Amino acid sequence: MLKAPRTLTFKCVKCAKAVQVRLQKVSACSHIQPYVGVCPCGEVKHHAIGQKDAVASYLAAPEGWTHHH
Repeated sequence: MLKAPRTLTFKCVKCAKAVQVRLQKVSACSHIQPYVGVCPCGEVKHHAIGQKDAVASYLAAPEGWTHHH
């Protein structure tokens, strides 16, 4: 299995500047790897890679999201 990159870069939807998101925590779980970053304009960017339903759950409510097995 490939390791998730520690950082990814996206264009901010609010100001179009580059915003870098960082892997929140590295775990043995391969279902999801959540990322978060803050643009210089203050917009928070959430992203995740992994299992489709886990990613959808995270992106729907990233602030209170927890992953359980």
